[in-house]
Amino acid sequence: MASEAAQDVVREVDACGLLCPLPVLRARKVILSLAPGALLRLLATDPAAVIDVPHFAREGGHDYLGAEDLGGGVTAYLLRRGA
Repeated sequence: MASEAAQDVVREVDACGLLCPLPVLRARKVILSLAPGALLRLLATDPAAVIDVPHFAREGGHDYLGAEDLGGGVTAYLLRRGA
């Protein structure tokens, strides 16, 4: 995940400690409130998120821009809101 893109994040959702499907449901609620093209950073500890988040983005018409391991079991996922 590019650090430049991380600086443009409009909203961040902390879903650490939540299990499937809650991280994706929280991300969905927030991303739909954003303008098209806006960036969302999702923080999650759920091991299933590595599969769920890209799938959610693809099915919802959003762009999955990648993931970054932040350490301590936390992964940051970057999504761009679709049209």
